[in-house]
Amino acid sequence: MVSINPSEQSERENYKLLTGSIIPRPVAFVTTLSKNGVLNAAPYSYFNIVTSNPPMISISVQRKDGQMKDTARNANERGEFVVHISDETYIEEINKTAANLPENQSEIALTNLTLADSVQIEVPGIAESRIRMECVLEHSIPLGGEKNVPGCDLLIGRVVHFHVSDELYYEGKIRMKDLRPVSRLAGNDYSKLGEFFSLQRPE
Repeated sequence: MVSINPSEQSERENYKLLTGSIIPRPVAFVTTLSKNGVLNAAPYSYFNIVTSNPPMISISVQRKDGQMKDTARNANERGEFVVHISDETYIEEINKTAANLPENQSEIALTNLTLADSVQIEVPGIAESRIRMECVLEHSIPLGGEKNVPGCDLLIGRVVHFHVSDELYYEGKIRMKDLRPVSRLAGNDYSKLGEFFSLQRPE
């Protein structure tokens, strides 16, 4: 077995080990509004559930050269954002928003996606998404990095409103197979939902 000390490697080398090992990762498609009203949209695979009481989710937004990305900055300034669950029906459009644009340009302009008004926050969502969550910023935590310059911003969002497509909602649950979620692997690779199996949890 190869033995590796992460402190002796570059950030890129550690990134490859993490993203190649921790797979598959769900992909959050996040919309935010800048203070000037520009709608930002971007996918993030450092994403998961924090707690269900109250419902909270986490997104880790990596910084570039110590600078906040638009998503983190907008979320901090406005205190709200929308998280969409990525699925096969619109993953190609989501991928277009990964383009590196100036903060005064909206990634949505690169796509054929449609905006949808939110109920409890100002940031709009995306109509093509079959599950979206309106969130208010509960915590923003700068983490990592070197020489007192953070390497990422960990956003903890409290879900204040769920939007779920009728075809996916059944007796308070989500029809997982019908959702057809897409998850991130390493590099340019993604994964679809594969074979299902069940295990009884010990009491």
